[in-house]
Amino acid sequence: MNSRTIIPRNTSFAPRGTPQDPANRFEATSTDPFDDGWDTLVDPTPPQDTILIRDASRSIISHNDSPDLGFDRGLNPYRGCEHGCIYCYARPTHAYLGFSAGLDFETKLIFKPEAAQLLERELSRKSYIPAPIVLGSNTDPYQPVERQLKLTRAVLDVLDRFNHPVSVITKSAGVLRDADILARMAGRNLARVHLSITTLDARLARAMEPRAATPSRRLATVAMLSEAGIPVGVLAAPMIPGVNDSELEAILEASAKAGARSASAILLRLPHEVGALFEDWLHRTMPERARHVLSLIRQTRGGALNDAKFGSRFKGSGPYADLLAARFRRAAAQYGLNHAPAPLDCAAFARPNPPPGPGTQLSLAF
Repeated sequence: MNSRTIIPRNTSFAPRGTPQDPANRFEATSTDPFDDGWDTLVDPTPPQDTILIRDASRSIISHNDSPDLGFDRGLNPYRGCEHGCIYCYARPTHAYLGFSAGLDFETKLIFKPEAAQLLERELSRKSYIPAPIVLGSNTDPYQPVERQLKLTRAVLDVLDRFNHPVSVITKSAGVLRDADILARMAGRNLARVHLSITTLDARLARAMEPRAATPSRRLATVAMLSEAGIPVGVLAAPMIPGVNDSELEAILEASAKAGARSASAILLRLPHEVGALFEDWLHRTMPERARHVLSLIRQTRGGALNDAKFGSRFKGSGPYADLLAARFRRAAAQYGLNHAPAPLDCAAFARPNPPPGPGTQLSLAF
């Protein structure tokens, strides 16, 4: 595949999450379109084809020391995400690549064609110490382009061969394609999947997450993974005050009925450019309650739209955030989703024997 490949999409059936393409915050200059009355401006909406850009990174596992996360390493075959979720906390990471957190994040996707090979090389190092890898810790490993590139499946193949534990995070039914590998690994206590379900309202999901699976498809995915023996958890995240937080109990109930074994909830985060993008989305999609929603968010963030401090960035603060946390605890207990999943097995990790090289004597043992 060339370093830049354009994939046309039918935008009449699959809208983007935002039409905004804000300036990169690291650039020293920016442009500001202005019409002085002569109607000289052309349609400012950028083209919406998806562009794939090859990533030349020489490593694949990203490490973190965040006290808020329950894992220390993740793997993301893609940067940027075509799902277009307006609230996505990963949007600002596109600025480090010279792109915008808006439309660029949804349309200029960085893919890592050698992800599986890089992973195998890193796992093969004698100094490597195994711990669960979270697949999709930043962007969705089963976004639409995965159907063609199959990078995630290649990564799972490597993890399976090395008996390496993995936890998958997605909001796509595409994960079912790899149920064979995941079920095999789950049988050795090496795999689990977490489905993100933010709403049961298909219309709201279409507005917030325009290219992700419908809520009903996600629940069906939970059921099919569970039936295949793959432990499934549900992420009711993000909870957005005044938008989808009223559905919290219903989401947990439906998830439990579908076969989910655990659940968690995270309050909306609006880091860097995401705040302005989310405000614009609110005023476009639900103008009658935009001010109220923003007020509720500020009540959970000390008067601001975001709080990046460790310990509070995922759960917020104040009476509204405390009430939401209490509601989650009660509902999770009611529907049997309040048990922490069992740790995945790291002791089974083993480097496969390399294939014999030229001139190597093959074993005659049966």
